[in-house]
Amino acid sequence: MKKVIIPEFGISNLKIVEEDPPKPQKYEVLVKIYSVSLNYRDYLTIEGKYNPNYKLPLVPCSDGAGEIVEIGESVQEWKVGDRVIGVFAPDWVDGKAERKEIRNTLGGPNDGTLTQYRIFHKNAIVSLPKNLSYSEAATLPCAGLTAWSSLFVEGNLKPGDTVLVQGTGGVSLAAISLAKSIGATVVATTGNEEKEERLKFLGVDHVINYNRTPNWGKVARSLGSGDGIDHILEVGGAGTLEESIKAIKPFGQISLIGILSGSAGKINLLPVLMQNVRLQGILVGSKNALKDLVTCIEKCEIHPVIDKEFPMESSIEAIEYLKSGSHFGKICIRNF
Repeated sequence: MKKVIIPEFGISNLKIVEEDPPKPQKYEVLVKIYSVSLNYRDYLTIEGKYNPNYKLPLVPCSDGAGEIVEIGESVQEWKVGDRVIGVFAPDWVDGKAERKEIRNTLGGPNDGTLTQYRIFHKNAIVSLPKNLSYSEAATLPCAGLTAWSSLFVEGNLKPGDTVLVQGTGGVSLAAISLAKSIGATVVATTGNEEKEERLKFLGVDHVINYNRTPNWGKVARSLGSGDGIDHILEVGGAGTLEESIKAIKPFGQISLIGILSGSAGKINLLPVLMQNVRLQGILVGSKNALKDLVTCIEKCEIHPVIDKEFPMESSIEAIEYLKSGSHFGKICIRNF
């Protein structure tokens, strides 16, 4: 089988190696990985910016979907031919996780999914949504689940609420579909005129171009029933958080998800205090939350947006494309 490894940190150092497929032990299954979706975390990990202490060589990427091709002798929950996705934090089953459970994750420190075959413990996978392809399903373990956790696990999103998303990455586009599925109003920011039209096509109610409107927070606030936005998915980090604070409704929630514009900066936190705003860090979610997301995806006939697919041999090109930030939706690497 082929797999991609990080022998040394740096995108250019990614290397394909070949070895025999592993054999599942008593409580394990062997999954043939058909598609892997990329997250910004994968780029940071490959560059050594996420955790420079990860042990190398490491198989990168956290999200993968495939088919069970062999099962251990004591596995009864699964059978050969079942279509599954891996759980990003396999020890985090439900509720609030302990520190050790949120640190035991795929794609660092554990080997990830950018491989043709991978062993999973029988409890570390969930079934694919029946309505999705392998690439669509591969977007769920991190990006899809992060959006779900932000809106429903931590945010208690209700019909009629307003949601603001930033940009056109996987988390933001997943949040758009999920929010619209229950009748929420969605506001999106982008700096690209072509992407403005594509966002409207997805059902976004209001699009703000931050290049034309750098101080977009007050504009967004006026779109949330005149008193602000109920839920904001903050993927920018320090560079956009101040505008999010301007846009949020009193007693609203800002879900801190990404650091695309930086992790440190001077921010006026007084409005957070004075308006009882909730700043909620989001680290993906639990296995049971992922199962709830799968149920919603099937029931609401939601299809994640795929921007582009690459073959495994073009993994470096795929990561470079992710780094560029020009994508609209998820980038996948296919193993077939």
